[in-house]
Amino acid sequence: MRLWVLLSVLLLQEALPHVIGQPAKSKRPKEPGENKIKPVNKKLKPKTPKTKERESADSSLKSQSILTQVMDKGHFQKVASTLSLTAGQSIELRCKGSNVTWNYPSYLDTFKDSRLSIKQLDRYSQLILANSTAADTGEYSCWLQLCSGNKCRKDETKTGSTYIFFTDKEELFVPTPSYFEIVYLNPDKPAVIPCRVTTPSAKVTLHREFPAEEIEIDGTGIIYDAKKGFVFQHPTPDHKGIVYCKAESQGAPQISIKYHLLYVEVPKGPPSTTIAVSSSRAGLSDRVHVVCTVLGEPDVDVNFRWQYPGQESERPVIIQNFWRLINRGIGHTTRISKSVLLVEDFEDIDVGNYVCIAQNLHGETTVATKVELK
Repeated sequence: MRLWVLLSVLLLQEALPHVIGQPAKSKRPKEPGENKIKPVNKKLKPKTPKTKERESADSSLKSQSILTQVMDKGHFQKVASTLSLTAGQSIELRCKGSNVTWNYPSYLDTFKDSRLSIKQLDRYSQLILANSTAADTGEYSCWLQLCSGNKCRKDETKTGSTYIFFTDKEELFVPTPSYFEIVYLNPDKPAVIPCRVTTPSAKVTLHREFPAEEIEIDGTGIIYDAKKGFVFQHPTPDHKGIVYCKAESQGAPQISIKYHLLYVEVPKGPPSTTIAVSSSRAGLSDRVHVVCTVLGEPDVDVNFRWQYPGQESERPVIIQNFWRLINRGIGHTTRISKSVLLVEDFEDIDVGNYVCIAQNLHGETTVATKVELK
């Protein structure tokens, strides 16, 4: 009996692996490399190729400033966005390139100041300002010109700029040629009270002449910029009047010139033009005058042109142009420009249409009137 049980157990152990492993297929030889771990589909942070890093570095180099300052003993240094020098010092700036254009405070050109010297050499342009004064305070910039034949354009990638304060304790404000300036306040653009200082650390305040008071600077509606002056971001009629600036810096305060703020409310666009004639029917030998009138912005010039019957025959006429500022309503200022055409001795040849063409920076307007013979 025991022998039979032992034989049954042995037979069961031999058959058990076949029953349990039935779903499994028979093993086959492994292919080369089959034991290698297969990659998992994980999202990895892509690495920027080194070539692109170099391209980025190259582009940043291309946009670097080409302006340098010549220091003592032939040393050079890149120019910062602002410099502070003592009035009386001389300065030499260089701009790399074979065809360089400079920009600097305009009054140096207006008075053809001999203290300023600019030379174009083979590889750079040199600007030297000798015996500087407080009035020289301002922006100095340069750029490379790209030319093709007679046409040139500014290379935006090859530029340089710095704002230089020429400090003078006797002149805290940048001197101006006049003692009184008009500033127009337009409702659709910022207005600047240009009381710039020569010492960037000076404390500057804005004051109204009447009623005598200091104007609050909130840093949003009105801000101060040492390179520009006081900026009215959104001018209103309440800002009109006469103002001045006061500056303090380690000494007695100094007062700027006065500024007359005039509020302007005239729509931008081609001239608003009208035409009128002294008489639409004239007799022989009469005096006839035709008036062309434009209402516009106070600081926008208007040019007039005329077409009249005797023009081709060179008929003599007298043309006079003039303009003045007028107040329209409370605090509103407008410029009225006029052109008057005068025929002193009316003849048959003067019969016909008189055409006035008024032009400003926004466009032109044409108006006409007719004069007949009685």
